[in-house]
Amino acid sequence: MLHLIAYVLQFYLLAFLIRIGLSWFPPPQGNFMIGVNRFLFTITEPVLAPLRAILPPVQMGGMAIDLSPTVVILVLLVLTTYIR
Repeated sequence: MLHLIAYVLQFYLLAFLIRIGLSWFPPPQGNFMIGVNRFLFTITEPVLAPLRAILPPVQMGGMAIDLSPTVVILVLLVLTTYIR
């Protein structure tokens, strides 16, 4: 049972990593990746939104960096390591 939980956490971690990559390089209009992007947003945003409310973006000059995905990724890595 713990192995199944570890696989689900790894899938979720992969979903976060792909979402981060797609946020840097958005797919062009009409591309099938738009559907993938929407799916990833749907499964990851319920975790990120409450964390964003607690952890504000870090201001760096004229831009802000959202650290909430980094926190979630670190927590997922720790949980996955602990479960194995």
